[in-house]
Amino acid sequence: MHDVPLLIGGQSRPAANGATYERRNPVTDAPVSRAPAATPDDADAAVQAAAEAFPAWAALPPGERRRRLLKAADLMDQHTDAFIRIGVAETGAMPNWIGFNVMLAANMLREAAAMTTQIDGSVIPSDVPGNFAMAVRQPCGVVLGIAPWNAPVILGTRALAMPLACGNTVVLKASEACPGVHRLIGTVLHEAGLGDGVVNVVTNAPADAAQVVERLIAHPAVRRVNFTGSTHVGRIIAQHAARHLKPALLELGGKAPVVVLDDADLDAVVDAVAFGAFFNQGQICMSTERVIADRKIADALVDKLAAKARTLRAGDPTDPTSVLGAMVSIDAAKRVQALVEDARAHGAALPVGLHVDGAIVQPAIVDGVTPAMRLYREESFGPVVTVACVDGDEDAIRLANDSEYGLSASVFSRDVSRAMQVAQRIESGICHINGPTVHDEAQMPFGGVKSSGYGRFGGKASIAEFTELRWVTLQNTPRHYPI
Repeated sequence: MHDVPLLIGGQSRPAANGATYERRNPVTDAPVSRAPAATPDDADAAVQAAAEAFPAWAALPPGERRRRLLKAADLMDQHTDAFIRIGVAETGAMPNWIGFNVMLAANMLREAAAMTTQIDGSVIPSDVPGNFAMAVRQPCGVVLGIAPWNAPVILGTRALAMPLACGNTVVLKASEACPGVHRLIGTVLHEAGLGDGVVNVVTNAPADAAQVVERLIAHPAVRRVNFTGSTHVGRIIAQHAARHLKPALLELGGKAPVVVLDDADLDAVVDAVAFGAFFNQGQICMSTERVIADRKIADALVDKLAAKARTLRAGDPTDPTSVLGAMVSIDAAKRVQALVEDARAHGAALPVGLHVDGAIVQPAIVDGVTPAMRLYREESFGPVVTVACVDGDEDAIRLANDSEYGLSASVFSRDVSRAMQVAQRIESGICHINGPTVHDEAQMPFGGVKSSGYGRFGGKASIAEFTELRWVTLQNTPRHYPI
């Protein structure tokens, strides 16, 4: 059992009322982590600690913030084994996925460190004689980050890295499914010497999530909110933020299409789709949910993809024969099973059928998906990919855009100009040509459109999300007034 305290004002502490909850291994059901079930008073305390730490952190020279963030990145790398041990047990993910999480998260800290000297402004010509006008960016104050469990180190770190680089202090509302991983992020940042209260971590029992989140957003000192998670919860977060007039950055659900044109390299498509659809049990916001294939090559593609899928085994992540790991819970597995069974009942074929054992779901291919099926529109968030046939590029674009979501997409074609024309018309925040839908780099602008959210994480694009743009003038000469 891994005991997980709150991190508030640089101190490890229990919940105000001493309450705890347990996170259990999704495969074995053994208890993994015991974490504080934070109260609204704990939420207030975390925000207050961040508010008190803000003036000193914001006043640091950018080079000093950079130095501390770079130290945190190195410490994160040094804690890789601990992240893997806790992350595998809490989420059911494969060790290589958690290890990749740590690598990318450390690089996010390094990228954020590089951004501390890139928070610039501009000089704006003024029509007032003798007036020197500037637009300058300044830190906002306390930023609330709410992170999910599916890429626990990446998304927990992303919620904090650029806010910190911009001179803000932060509160991380940890996922109930991985309190140990998210608390360890706080530990790493605190050990790097950022300062007491600069980073605070709050854990809560699942039943208390709504009241804790609402209390955090409502606190007057919280000036920005960022959330990564489901579209359903994202709408709730957005409503709370709007009620308190607080800008929110939302990275939500996806239904990523891979558009396969008739001249595509099918072997390259299969490799990208198998990775994008089945890796980490399909529990990635960018996961490939839909293959939209030209009818001329669809049958050959399905045959190749089915052969590849049969070589990929889901299982207990501690089993050396497992490639895909387990889902986060038995309930998540049951939901995926229900979606596939609904598609089968409505006439879909399953070249590779679904097999479920507790939280372990083997990869499945659903061919002939139609709008009558729930799986046509609903995000599965599991190791399932649908296939639909189209006649030509226009039909492919239409079908790719027939979704409320718009996070990631990809287009495969040997004709790059043709693929670019298709990519430009797909409604998504991210689109890759001849590459997988699952792709992330710390310096890239990351986010979606439509029901996949708004705002952008990553590099320079996120500076605007986590700073206030202010107009400042300097009057150098006497000024004329009408009265």
